[in-house]
Amino acid sequence: MKVTVEREVGGRKLSLTTGEMAKQAAGAVVVQYGESVVFVAAQDGPPRPGIDFFPLTVDYRERVAASGKFPGGFLKREGRPTLKEVLTARLTDRPIRPLFPEGYFQEVQVMSNVLACDVENDPDVLSIIGASAALSVAAGIPFQGPLSAVRVGLVDGDFVLMPTQAQLATSALDLVVAGTNDSILMIEGFADQLPEDQMLEALMFGHRAIQQICELQSELIRKVGTPAKHWQAPAPNPLIDLLKREAYPQVKEAKAVVGKQDRAAAVSAVKAAWKERLFPNGAATTADGCTMAQFDHAMGEVVYRVVRDLALEGRRPDGRSCHELRDVNCVAGVLPRVHGSALFTRGETQSLVTVTLGTVRDEQKVDGLFPEISKRFMLDYYFPPYSVGECKPIRGPGRRELGHGALAERSVERVLPAADKFPYTIRVISDILESNGSSSMASVCGATLGLMDAGVPIRQPVAGISIGLVKEGDKFVLLTDIIGDEDHYGDMDFKIAGTGKGITGIQLDLKIAGINEEIIRGTLEQAKEARLNLLRSMLSAIQRPRKEISPYAPRLVRRQIDPSKIGLLIGPGGKTIRAIQEETKTTLDVDDSGWVTISGFDAAGVDDAVARVEALTEEIKVGKIYNGTVSSVKDFGAFIEIVPGKDGLCHISELADGYVKSVSEICKEGDKVQVKVIAVDDQNRVKLSRKAALAELAEAGEAGT
Repeated sequence: MKVTVEREVGGRKLSLTTGEMAKQAAGAVVVQYGESVVFVAAQDGPPRPGIDFFPLTVDYRERVAASGKFPGGFLKREGRPTLKEVLTARLTDRPIRPLFPEGYFQEVQVMSNVLACDVENDPDVLSIIGASAALSVAAGIPFQGPLSAVRVGLVDGDFVLMPTQAQLATSALDLVVAGTNDSILMIEGFADQLPEDQMLEALMFGHRAIQQICELQSELIRKVGTPAKHWQAPAPNPLIDLLKREAYPQVKEAKAVVGKQDRAAAVSAVKAAWKERLFPNGAATTADGCTMAQFDHAMGEVVYRVVRDLALEGRRPDGRSCHELRDVNCVAGVLPRVHGSALFTRGETQSLVTVTLGTVRDEQKVDGLFPEISKRFMLDYYFPPYSVGECKPIRGPGRRELGHGALAERSVERVLPAADKFPYTIRVISDILESNGSSSMASVCGATLGLMDAGVPIRQPVAGISIGLVKEGDKFVLLTDIIGDEDHYGDMDFKIAGTGKGITGIQLDLKIAGINEEIIRGTLEQAKEARLNLLRSMLSAIQRPRKEISPYAPRLVRRQIDPSKIGLLIGPGGKTIRAIQEETKTTLDVDDSGWVTISGFDAAGVDDAVARVEALTEEIKVGKIYNGTVSSVKDFGAFIEIVPGKDGLCHISELADGYVKSVSEICKEGDKVQVKVIAVDDQNRVKLSRKAALAELAEAGEAGT
């Protein structure tokens, strides 16, 4: 039976429909907002034998037919997921994952497919709403929702709910918030150095709208008649109580060892000793019939309990206080030849950054549901296995690498100079050489140092830090600059990047079913304190962007010309622009708005090309003296080219003082002469005077002497 519920959100209708499509799926919902439509299906299956984790898979796909387009390129069928699709799949996965019961290991798959896009309302938020609704109406899946998500903008000082693409173009904030009726579960946002109190206000503004959409989903669940969901938790592991009672002190002592590798070795030694005790001589089971898998799970529970108890006691594995940063070391300009480089180290997390400056031709074209755009800033994040002491095959970038790179990129992007001030295409590479917590925020810090070393005039330096959380009941502790164990066994990874003025990037991932305003407020305050300390360390390495770019980088200059003169610059069949490029050894790129970008590796050649473009396209000014070339000689005067492609007439009476019998007495074709513009008539015909130019130049010479 088809069921539809709807409600107005942000001035447009949001509707949820189920019971019409994909009736064999466990749960399927169509979400429509404006004229953007997303279909989401949820399906469960039997668990894989022997797994000890929840195998949730979320996929999001955009078929460009949804906005009336054909795929670009030779193949007219979509291929592998685009970066936008990968990031939206992650955005959908992150808030729903914590709302499954602990110990639930069934296979669950959520698939979102954009059916229609109005090019105003981004379908990414609709995917989150649809995933929650589809899981909620699926009777056999113990999803503890519903949850919802909204986008928040900040236009002209006012918060805007579900802003359109046009509004986002001028918005100082692009924030996606997901949560339940009671708390916030996921945050992903980027801003123009937004103060912490204003960011908190934006989050609460978004959460109020989330509550309304959760009520809409509850209405859908009631109308569908989804029965109450009951899930039988697996039988308790009998080894957990034993190991918590007897191995706990040994694990606690091992977790106090300084250094990630040494600490891991100490814990492994405790585990090996207990394994030999419980499984002597390689026995397959204990005397009570417990398996090795149960032992591994129980030991994991002990380590989990130790790390959390230490945090709640105010003791961290590496001995720091809750507010304390690890040691920070910053070095700018560590590599030769590259256009910019930096090495950022925070504790046992290290990022090596390289920066490349390119021309407008190096911009990346991005196509999809929305109109094609060009990206002039890219940040690529690489996470090799040796950074965590592992051996693994090298494949293409995974979802995590793409997500971390996008987070760092958008956190730094907000402080880059405008294209008319710094016309370079910029690529930053962050190679993680060592990792023990928050390598994405290390990439933000390293990128800032590398950009300053490359001479990019960023508006403010940006630093990033991750804050963790351990929460038991009403008691909680916030942890600055979390390490791997605190991330793995803790409840939260809250990454915040920004300048001394405010936040530029924010991302929250949780393992619990939400956090409240008190925790968010405390996190923002603690992150700001750490960020300011990081910025002080970074600025001690390089105080401001270098005044000159690398000698190995191309020289770029931009000039704005009258769009009506683009044809003049290009010339018939491209003859004029090709001649300039060949003679000056530069590259010229012209867009429809009249911006001309001149690039080359020789500064003199770039200057020459700029002078030629300016001469070719400038307006003829009455009273100005030009160095012209005689293009033709007539009985009544000479035609003189004063700028490329533009002639003027110097009448015989204006060639010299006194009587001139013949034009050829004064000049011939090809001669260089100085002439003054004395008039431009209604038909844009230029009148020149050689004698006026000579008189003015003579007077100027006498005045100089």
